[in-house]
Amino acid sequence: MSAADTPLGGLSRRRPLRVAFFFSAPRWSDVLAVARRAEGAGFDALTLGEHHLVRFDAMSQGRPDSWSQLAALAATTERADLGMLVTCTNFRNPALLANMADTVDEISGGRLILGLGAGWHEPEFRAFGFPFDNRVSRFAEAVEVIHTLLHTGRVDFAGRYYQLRDCELDRHSPRPAGPPILIGTTGPRMLRLAARYADLWDTNFRPWEELPALQAALDAACAEVGRDPATLQRSATVGVALPGASHPLRAAITGTPEELAERLRGYAAAGFSQVVVWLEPNTPAGIDAFAPTLELLDRG
Repeated sequence: MSAADTPLGGLSRRRPLRVAFFFSAPRWSDVLAVARRAEGAGFDALTLGEHHLVRFDAMSQGRPDSWSQLAALAATTERADLGMLVTCTNFRNPALLANMADTVDEISGGRLILGLGAGWHEPEFRAFGFPFDNRVSRFAEAVEVIHTLLHTGRVDFAGRYYQLRDCELDRHSPRPAGPPILIGTTGPRMLRLAARYADLWDTNFRPWEELPALQAALDAACAEVGRDPATLQRSATVGVALPGASHPLRAAITGTPEELAERLRGYAAAGFSQVVVWLEPNTPAGIDAFAPTLELLDRG
C-alpha cells in the first residue's frame, strides 16, 4: 500500500512516504514558531510528545500540557497533520480523551492523528498520582472505549478500571470515524491491541535491523485477531543527527541530504508509509538543514 493510501490522507508531492516532524519546546511562542517553520518546509505532519514531568537521577524537569499546545496548533497551522507521539491513556478518563480528540480534530479541519500509548516513565506517574500498576490492562479498556466513542458516538462499558453508563459523544470531527488512531508499541499484548484498534502503528527509535522482526510480530498479531496486515499502516520514529548536533540520539541516522533521502526511501521500500523524524538539533536551524532532504524526496 502506498503512502497515498494511508488513512492520514494523500500526498500532493511525489514522496514515497509521509515525513512527520517530532518536536517539543518549553514555551508556546517557541512551539508556534517551530511548527510554522516545519509546516513551511514541507513536513506532512507535526508531532508533539506528551510528558508532564521528566526525571532521571538528579535531573527533574516539568513540561507544559501538550494537548493544550496541540489544540492551539490546530487553530494556528493550516496544512500539516497534527499528532501526539504518544498520549498516555492512563493520564485521563478515556471518554474525556475521546472528547478532546474529537474537538481538536474539528478545530484542525480533520488533521488530527490520535497517538495512544500506555506510558512508561514511573517517576511521572508517581509525581502526579497516576496509577502505574496494570498499565497495559488499563490501556486495553481505554482504547476500546475511545475507539467505540469515536466510531459510534456512544458506549456502555463495565470494566475493571473504567465504568461508563450510556456515555454519549456529540461528535464534530469532519471524518465519520473520527481521527485515525496510532498506537506506538513493540510489546506482544500491545501489538495485539494495535492490530485490533489502530489505523497506524509506530515503532519508536528502533535500530533498522530490528524492524523486520517487529513487522513480522505485528503481522502475526493481525493474523491472531483476524485482520489483513496490509490494512494496518506502519510508521517509524527515527532520530536524525545533523551537522551541529550536540545531544546523542538512539539509533540515529546521519549523512548528506542525498544519503538521508536514500535512507528514508529505504523505509518506504520496507513497507513503512510514514517516518517521524526527531532532528538534532531540534530547532529552526535543524529544520532548515533537513529541508533539502524533503526536496529530494519530493522528486520521487
